[in-house]
Amino acid sequence: MRAIVAASVLFVQSAAAGEPPVAPKADPSLAAYANPGQLVDIGARKLNLRCSGQGSPVVVLEAGALTDSLTWRAVQPLVAKETRVCSYDRAGYGFSDDGPAPRDIDADAADLAALIRSANLATPVVLVGHSLGTNIVRRFADKHAGDVAGLVLVDPPPQHTSEFSADWVKGDREGSEQRIAFATACAKAAGEGKLAKPEGPLASCIRASDPRYPEALNAAIRAQKEKPPFWHTLISEMQSNIALFEQPVSAQESHGSIPLIVLSASDPFEGAPPEGKQAMESARAKTQKAIAATSTQGKLVPVPKSSHDIQLDQPEAVANAIGDVIAQARISAKPVQ
Repeated sequence: MRAIVAASVLFVQSAAAGEPPVAPKADPSLAAYANPGQLVDIGARKLNLRCSGQGSPVVVLEAGALTDSLTWRAVQPLVAKETRVCSYDRAGYGFSDDGPAPRDIDADAADLAALIRSANLATPVVLVGHSLGTNIVRRFADKHAGDVAGLVLVDPPPQHTSEFSADWVKGDREGSEQRIAFATACAKAAGEGKLAKPEGPLASCIRASDPRYPEALNAAIRAQKEKPPFWHTLISEMQSNIALFEQPVSAQESHGSIPLIVLSASDPFEGAPPEGKQAMESARAKTQKAIAATSTQGKLVPVPKSSHDIQLDQPEAVANAIGDVIAQARISAKPVQ
């Protein structure tokens, strides 16, 4: 999982050979993410919801690990041309209040159900998840099958990689524990108010401003990460993920005959050492094939020229898959003549 986490948080800029790198310009359309959308009360706490477009079925976008609704910035406007689409910040991220620990997929699926209900989103919805978000929406579908019209799963991560390399997984587990230890130090510093001007190793707790983002958005992101709730959520999520991804896809998982598309990235593990890359590729292929088979209408669709973050690299491919599932859901919803 090391390469997946790295791919989800790093921005790599490329330039033509022999040319100096050109600094990216800030995108003014992202200024909206510097403020909350609609703060929905789900009972004693609120989740930040961002909706756009009109129509049905409603599409709900679920982010991957350690991130929030900003990850859907390129996909949501495309889907909004077709129907109503909503992204949100999970508890503890973005502008959402933190929730009780542990922050595992059962807690997240329960929050998603409460959000859909409290925001009066018409069901059944089409659920779209990226990375860890694919596990969350699948768990929601297990518990609330009648509320789901279709699923789009954006590069589900490999599960049960130890089947292909126990040594790699052991090393990855040690790496995860080191990252959790560092995040714990960041959480302590946040509680002591030291992340406003971090020094020494703590300076790595908060990344530098992203030149693609407006100044207000960079300031909002920094403010969120200077506070303990973000770190407490991140630590709990990382701890829960260790156990989650050590398990294979359950043979009992079934999503009946609902439309289901699994989008598979072409190069999700760039930079991983050969042994780890081979093991994760094998585990990912088996995982994604098993997930696609959980519906009689399941399809596995490769996406060329994409990293694990397909929603950023190839947003049109994600929007097209969502459009296909919407079309199938609408056909299924038509009354029999």
